[in-house]
Formats: sequence, structure tokens, C-alpha cells
Amino acid sequence: MSTKIKFIAPGDSSWQEDRPDIDAHSSTQFVYNAHHSLALNLQRQRLPIYKNRSHIIYLLDKYQTVVLIGETGCGKSTQVPQYLLEAGWCADGKMIGITEPRRVAATSLANRVADERGCVLGTEVGYSIRFDDSTDSSTRIKFMTEGILLREMMGDPLLTNYCIIILDEVHERTLLTDIIMGLLKKILRKRKSLKVIVSSATVDAQELCDFFNSNTKKNSAKDTATILSVEGRLYPVDIFYVDEPVADYVKAVVDTALKIHEDEESGDILAFLTGMDEVDRAVSLLQDHAKIVKEGKLKMMPLAMYGSLPNSEQLKVFWLAPRDTRKIIIATNIAETSITIPNINYVIDCGFVKIPWFEIETQTNSLIIAPVSKASANQRAGRAGRVRSGKAYRLYSEEAYNELIDANPPQMQRSDLAPAILQLKALGIDNVLRFNFPSVPPSKNLIAGFELLFALGAIDKNGDLTKPDGVTMAEMPLEPILAKCLIVSGEMECSDEITTILAMLQVQNVLIHPGGGQASIKARIAHRKFEVAEGDLLTYLNIYTAYEKYKSSGWCQKNFLNVKALKRATEIRTQMRKLMKSIGIKQASCDGNVKQLLKCITAGLFPNAAYLHYTGVYKTVRGNKDLFIHPNSCLYTLQQPQWVLFVEVLQTNKTYMRELTVVEAGWLEELAPHFFQRTSIESH
Repeated sequence: MSTKIKFIAPGDSSWQEDRPDIDAHSSTQFVYNAHHSLALNLQRQRLPIYKNRSHIIYLLDKYQTVVLIGETGCGKSTQVPQYLLEAGWCADGKMIGITEPRRVAATSLANRVADERGCVLGTEVGYSIRFDDSTDSSTRIKFMTEGILLREMMGDPLLTNYCIIILDEVHERTLLTDIIMGLLKKILRKRKSLKVIVSSATVDAQELCDFFNSNTKKNSAKDTATILSVEGRLYPVDIFYVDEPVADYVKAVVDTALKIHEDEESGDILAFLTGMDEVDRAVSLLQDHAKIVKEGKLKMMPLAMYGSLPNSEQLKVFWLAPRDTRKIIIATNIAETSITIPNINYVIDCGFVKIPWFEIETQTNSLIIAPVSKASANQRAGRAGRVRSGKAYRLYSEEAYNELIDANPPQMQRSDLAPAILQLKALGIDNVLRFNFPSVPPSKNLIAGFELLFALGAIDKNGDLTKPDGVTMAEMPLEPILAKCLIVSGEMECSDEITTILAMLQVQNVLIHPGGGQASIKARIAHRKFEVAEGDLLTYLNIYTAYEKYKSSGWCQKNFLNVKALKRATEIRTQMRKLMKSIGIKQASCDGNVKQLLKCITAGLFPNAAYLHYTGVYKTVRGNKDLFIHPNSCLYTLQQPQWVLFVEVLQTNKTYMRELTVVEAGWLEELAPHFFQRTSIESH
């Protein structure tokens, strides 16, 4: 019996005569899907990782841990999970879990893989991030943030739902990455069937391999971990340096981009800056220049890229620009390794990066601007050589490059360890000091973490997790100080307002601040309608309360508010209230009792107290560090209050406090007598 095969051109509907059950629309969709699927398969096969497919499967069968090293864009994150699924690793119903340091990476990669698999997102391929779970019982490839995997370990210490765990972007060496590696090392001893892939673009592979091989018994000659390097598809990149240091690297980035646009042939430009404010400033300057491009000349399309940008805006950097237009993408270090932007031929490296830093003396977390490492500088330059020979312009001298450190220290060695200690305690790690970290944290940071948790009532004097507060705080996907606020809100009967405030703190850029001109003045006037003398947190409450009343994009646009951020805050608040209900925290409203609400905030944020010094600057209670009110705070233009609480500290040319709340000195002694004493308050 023979079967006839008929090839159909796009748009040809003659074959419908044999299949009258399919209408014209369905047939068009069928042809489109077939061509789309074929294009994706061809694209997948062209990736450098494709020829290593059999090697990955073989090594994973032979070893428990594989350290996979490959350039960003070679297909590690999207292809390896699919190879393993196709090889039958999920035949027993278990999942392949892939962890990402950033939420944007987890969601965008899940979308990409679901598209390649031809399935609806949330079925065979899904993702799980804080306050957003898009998976079901049929999910086999699950992208998630590192924090989600850590919380799953609490309920399932041996991760029995997973057959393979892929740790992606390990070179970033976040706090959670190191904790997870330490925990997986313990799990691998108990569960021999579990496999781990440690995936990275730039990292000391041998160091990680040795870390996992130390699982092997001394009398055993067989290693449990091995290394596989994937060659990237990288074209040569010419590096250019400046002769003299630049005074303003944001302006220098804009000037360099304009010079490239004027003198160089076609190809998109990717420029690196340190944070959202700098990126928006540079994009605004480039947009002004884009408006005055002469007719017939190559046009400019300036675009921003950073983690807190709305998803619709992030996707624009991946779109193909019109033929007569050049994209100029200004990004933070998210574009260094987490995402691969196509058609980049020119890279501008400002030479700096923003990293979190914990100060022992003042017990404060800061975001500081520091020089990049050599590894980061080379990774940035490599973005220019993805499609053809490229050029990288470094806004620092060659001598300065030679003086850079090889790699930035892991976050474990420069962070507040209180959240890490809390998680480890909840996972049953009694002796945190002897826990096997890939990078040993400073003892002072560990002591400071224990002190903070003790002050918050999460651990007792013996270092054990308290019940119920300590256990409840560990279950919440919030910073310990914010989790404490949520717990106390049930007792103080203001949980409705606190969940709204905490949800608003989980999103960024609620207030839109235009770069300058009339729009900036209008935005300032619009924002004043919501501002209160009690500080930013109650201002956020006012904004959300007003948004709930109107809930329209036009109203948000008129008041210079980010509608996507407010919608996201609504989702988070709903999830937070479900969590409260599950752990038994009373839901109630304070009905406008502002003092009661401020006291609840004080009960959690009391370690972040600052007072107004007679010199006119704020100082931390511990360490006497100079602090200033951030220009975007509603308190910036008001009379300076005597005592404030802050959520975070931002280090630029000054050290700024963000998300402020005005409190009374007496509340600190009343609500945290173990932390504040009358003598210290009187002396200030």
C-alpha cells in the first residue's frame, strides 16, 4: 500500500477538496504553523550547542554533575532542557527545573521554549516566579527564580519532583546561587538519581567541579562531576580605549553612540550603563537627537533595557528595526549575560556596574557603583561579535583595564546574610557556621545576620528558629524586616493596608518621572495629589487606593503612574493575602488610623532607623553613617522630619535613603526595647 505525499505552497487551498472538514482559516493557520515550526527547528540546529547534544546526554548519564561552560547565546538555557526532555528523562513524570537569577529571564526563556515546543505556556513548559506561578500537573520543563527553588526545598528537601536541576547564569554568583549549590551538594549525597547541570558563561569551571567532586568518598577513584565546554559562535571584536578618563560617562556614552551612528556602517549599538536612572537619561538625550536627523540619513531608534522595565517595553529590543533605522539600546548589565539581543555590532562599555554591598558598621544594604571586572568587560565586548566582526568602545584607558580585578567577589561575601540564615534554618541546617558554601562568607556578616534575626524575633538566644514567628517569616517570600511587618499587621489589625504597601514595594517605577521640560513639571504636580507628610509608604497606599477607584489607563497616564506596575501590584497583593490566609494571619483594616499603621511599619523596619543630625544630614543609629533623602521621595521638598525609617539605601554621588516613613522616637523604644535604649535616644 503506497501513500501519496503532496507538497503545498503557502496560500494554496487546493488540498481542501480532500479535507472539507477543515475551513480556510484553519488551513492557513496549519500552513503558517508548519513553516513556523520548520524555521524554529532550522534555527535550533544552527546553534553551537546542537553538535554537543549527544555529549551532554552521555555525560549526564555517567556523572551526577556537569559543569557546562558556553558563551551567552549558544543555546544553553533554551536547548539543553529540550534535549533532555526528548531523551526521555521526564518519562517517569518528574520535571526538569531551570533556575534563573532574574524574573525577566525566567519568564522570557519559558515563553521562548514554549514557542519552540509548540505548546501553550503553563502546560508542558511553564515558569514560576515570586507571586506568579504558570505551571500545571503536565509541566515537564519549569523555569523559575532561585528563590522559588529554595522555597520548594522547604516542603520537599530531596526535590523528589525533579529529575534534573539546571542552575543557569552561575557566573553571577548571587547569594541564592551559592546557597542552592551548597544544598544541592547535600541532596546529591542522599539522592543518587538526581542530576545537576551548572551552566555559566564566564566562571572558574574547575573550582565548581572541585566543589561538587568533594562529595566523592576519599577511597573512591570515580569523580561525580565533570566539565563540558561549548564553543561559541564569536566573530573577532576590535577593542578601542579612551586616552583620558571621561568626566561624565553617561554623556560620553551618548556622544560615542552618536559618533558611531554618524561614521560606522549599519548594525545596532548596545551601550552599558549602571542603573535605571542613567539608562533613562541617556535614552532621553538620544531621543532628542533622533528628532533632528536629516531626511535621507539613517534614523535612530533609542531603546532602554533594564529588569524593572514593563515586559512590552523589554520586547522592543528584540524586534527587527526598519531598514532605514539603527537601534541604539542602552542597558544595564542584564544585557551582559541574561539575554542575547540580535544584530548587535557595536558595544559601548561605560566601565562601571551597580552591585549590592552590605556595610557591617551601619548594618545597611547599599547599591554601590563599582568598576567592572575583566570578566564582565570581556563579556560585554563579546556582545558585538555575535553576527559578524564587531567593535567595542571602552570609556576607560587600557591601563585602567589592566588594573581591574579578574572577577567581582561573589554576593555571598558582600551581602546581608540574614535572609540566607533564615532560609537555612528553615531547611533544618542547625549549624549554619559549618555549612559548606562554595565561597566562604565573612564571619562578621554572619554575626550581623544572626543579630538582626534575633532582634526581629525570628531566632531565640540559642540560635533556633522561633515558633510561630520565625517559621512564618521563613515561609514568606519577603525580606525578614518586611515579613515582620506583615506578621505584626495581623495583631495590630491593619493587614489590609500593609499588604497593599508591601505589594507596591515589590514593583518598581510606580511613579513616572519624565526626563525634563514641561512633562517633568506636570508629573511633579500630579504626584503631589497623593503625597502625605508621613512618607513614601503611605503615599504608595494613597496611590493604590485611588487606582482601585478608577482603574483606567487614561487616569494613570494623566497622573504619570505606571499602569503595568499597578496591575502587577494588584496580582502580588492578591497572592499575599492568600498566603496570609494559609498561615493564619488575621485580615483586617485600620480604617484610616494612621498612627496604628505607622507603628506596624516601625515594628518591622526599626533596624533601618535614621535621625536628623544638627549638621542637617541624617545619620544611622548604628555606625553614624551620613544619609540623604532621595530626590524622588515625597519628603525631599518638605520640612525634614526628626526620625525616619528607610527600606533601602542607594549609593551614587551621595548615599540616599529610599521609601521613607516618618516615625516618632518613642515608638522605637516602645516597639523594639531590646534594640533601642532611652539613653541612646536622648543622646541623639
